[in-house]
Amino acid sequence: MTQINREWAIARLETFINVAELTTTQHGYIALANPVAAVQAEAQIAEQILDKALPGWRTAGWKKHAASFWREREAAHRAIAQLRAEQELADNLGSGAPQLDASTMHRWVWGSIQGLWSSGHYRQAVGMAATAVNAQTQSKVSRRDLSESKLFGDVFSTKAPEPDKPRLRLSANDGGDTWRNQHDGAAALARGAYAAIRNPIAHEVGDELMEHEALEQLAVFSLLARWVDDSTVETAV
Repeated sequence: MTQINREWAIARLETFINVAELTTTQHGYIALANPVAAVQAEAQIAEQILDKALPGWRTAGWKKHAASFWREREAAHRAIAQLRAEQELADNLGSGAPQLDASTMHRWVWGSIQGLWSSGHYRQAVGMAATAVNAQTQSKVSRRDLSESKLFGDVFSTKAPEPDKPRLRLSANDGGDTWRNQHDGAAALARGAYAAIRNPIAHEVGDELMEHEALEQLAVFSLLARWVDDSTVETAV
């Protein structure tokens, strides 16, 4: 799971559980103890926490109950237990190493996948991020004739720009090896990302990615997006 304020999340889930408390009416029926509107208001926040802390809760095969908001209450109890366990493990076994947070990645990446990520569709999220970076790059250089590996190989080429073939420049050309290596390396990274990450996702049916695997792959596209976004466009004179 990515960064989450566990104490806050637990407190809000506990608030939801309290507000969604059930009571027995004078006729023996089970009903909400508080107005539906109040429960709905707390559920709106609780559901977003659950999407983050317990992906898949909406379709989990738990035993169904007749009472209103039964799934939300069950998920809240489960999520609280999980969050507390994670906090305990982090406090006692944590290495202190920095954690990778998808929300801090480049906006082209995180902005295109938030819904997929929160619902646990990590493999699809990585594919969407790759598509978004490709589209943004096409837009920056005003090209639709090339895409993915071929596109990045062309725009980061150290050759001079040609008519209808602009280049992306990460730095000013001083004629040195560093400048050439920088652009050759950017093109190579992009080709590898689309060949080894994007293509298998697009053309093969595979198992869902583990979250840490998906984060590592997202980081590749985030770095590529940052290079493209920070570069200048050089056109033929």
